[in-house]
Amino acid sequence: MRSPLPSSVLDLAPVVPVVVIEDVADSVPLARALVAGGLPAIEVTLRTPAALDAIRAVAGEVPEAVVGAGTVITPEQVDAAVTAGARFLVSPGWTDVLLDAMRASGVPFLPGVSTASEVVALLERGVREMKFFPARAAGGTAYLKSLAGPLPQARFCPTGGIGPDSAPDYLALPNVGCVGGSWMLPADAVADRDWGRVEALARAAAGLSAGARCR
Repeated sequence: MRSPLPSSVLDLAPVVPVVVIEDVADSVPLARALVAGGLPAIEVTLRTPAALDAIRAVAGEVPEAVVGAGTVITPEQVDAAVTAGARFLVSPGWTDVLLDAMRASGVPFLPGVSTASEVVALLERGVREMKFFPARAAGGTAYLKSLAGPLPQARFCPTGGIGPDSAPDYLALPNVGCVGGSWMLPADAVADRDWGRVEALARAAAGLSAGARCR
């Protein structure tokens, strides 16, 4: 049975894998490995020609997965991603035009922000859940902590430069619901189609909690 559409992407798991698919044939076994490891929300980035077909394959063959589209930057990509089966959308940044398209899509979305002004602008438009990107370069946990006081109603999925050692520090913050990352998908494991290794790394990521570091 297909999992229900999430009301919030931030509450599905502590980590959302950020996936770049080069070969559509890898999409289904990769998604199955992530789901088996406890990471059902999977962001397939629209950075390769295979991305939309990968979303379509995962949506059709891995019902336990909640597959979404990342690196969404145009209304056309919004439409194409949702048509392919994306159940949430993630953008690295936002404009009024893109925000309107994501809102009209009918699926949850996380517009990207990196400044307090961008957060306030989204709050004015009724958006409370956002992607914080690029997390490490934009100030990391210190910046997010400084936003929690004046803007407690905003919740974030930080992405960019986060790994298993730093993820718990982000997850400890009251305004962070989950983090995005790709460390459970090392290039050599994907190239070798070592899905058992991917599943093991996903399980470790799914077990991350605030203040608990993996060594």
